Amino acid sequence: MTNKITVLLGLQWGDEGKGKVIDILSPQYDFVVRYQGGANAGHSIVFNNKKYVLHLIPSGIFTEHTKCVIGNGTVVDPDALLDEISLLKNEGIKLDGRLFLSEGAHLILPYHKIIDAINESTSEKIGTTKRGIGPAYYSKYARSGIRFYDFRNEDVLYNKIERNLNYLKRIFPYSDELNELEPIIVFRDQIRKFSEYRKFITDTTELLHNALNDKKNILLEGAQGTLLDIDFGTYPYVTSSHPTAGGASIGSGIPPLKINSVIGVVKAYTTRVGEGPFPTELIDDYGKKIAKLGVEFGATTGRPRRCGWLDLVALKYACEINGVTEIVLTKADVLDEFDEIQVCVAYENNSLKFTRFIPYVDFLNNCKPVYKSFKGWKTHINQFKDYNSFPTEFHQFVEFIENFINTKISFISTGASREEMIIRN
Repeated sequence: MTNKITVLLGLQWGDEGKGKVIDILSPQYDFVVRYQGGANAGHSIVFNNKKYVLHLIPSGIFTEHTKCVIGNGTVVDPDALLDEISLLKNEGIKLDGRLFLSEGAHLILPYHKIIDAINESTSEKIGTTKRGIGPAYYSKYARSGIRFYDFRNEDVLYNKIERNLNYLKRIFPYSDELNELEPIIVFRDQIRKFSEYRKFITDTTELLHNALNDKKNILLEGAQGTLLDIDFGTYPYVTSSHPTAGGASIGSGIPPLKINSVIGVVKAYTTRVGEGPFPTELIDDYGKKIAKLGVEFGATTGRPRRCGWLDLVALKYACEINGVTEIVLTKADVLDEFDEIQVCVAYENNSLKFTRFIPYVDFLNNCKPVYKSFKGWKTHINQFKDYNSFPTEFHQFVEFIENFINTKISFISTGASREEMIIRN
């Protein structure tokens, strides 16, 4: 029998509810692997009636038999990692033999966060979380990054830190924070922290290939969303990695042909945090109502999210880019109170009509959405335990989405808890 190798990812600008879905699906998998991003992503999980937000450790950690891997494609903030380890241990979650950290993953160091803050203080900010993610990826691709493997030779590690800091001080001579940062202090601090998490570090590529050979099931967990992909998103208002399905292989070492399903997660409306184009954004009472009912504040930063109607043009594009095989529709319950619900089916730009998403800022900033309206279902859908019991108006909404994007909606989330998930046959 073929083992299940599944990618689960976001189809919008992040915050789609992936954490809950991964938590629900984890019992079906032996491994859950985080393949990109850093501590800028917050996956919220409700476990034993308590809400947790994980930024690095995969959401499958709450499933007792599941092993969790932080892959080589991630950038890891040791402070955030240790905070999560401490949180989970205090909750009685076993980590030994269950948590694995790639020796090939790159570190986020104090100077990355300083550079991030400097960049975001300019008029050309893109709305990052200032967690040092982008600068850490910059170091990686500039071949000056520091990986966990580098701790094997402390002399080499120190020389890299010193060289990087000296370079940055020349580039940003006016930064007091950078100038006050001494290589030996950074080095000693990282060595101390390393001693607290070193037992989790391993060759995760070998670990996962052994799992493949042993016919284990593997769930690959993406952070952020497709429209934030460095290549396929709304550049430059994007993240610094590949949240798309292609990034799953690069960030884990699992060959593309081993992946046999891609599950996309999408909200019943659209949100975005930070700067960048957003054709269906609602700067009115409807937008405020969605934000209030959906509690739309960033799990990592607490920043309010911009809200708008569901954009099917962008969603179809995301499904095509990722080869999505099925969809999880989340937060449909947020729309319970609306008399009318709209979805975007095309864009108008300079009197021309477009039905394909074009991810360029100048184009999207000049687009006006063309909507199709639906009558609201005006009832609390979390009272229903199977799809057939849902109101006709809800059926019409779901089935129109499916037909437009040519992808089946297999799961419908009607609330925050594990139990509030309808499986649609």
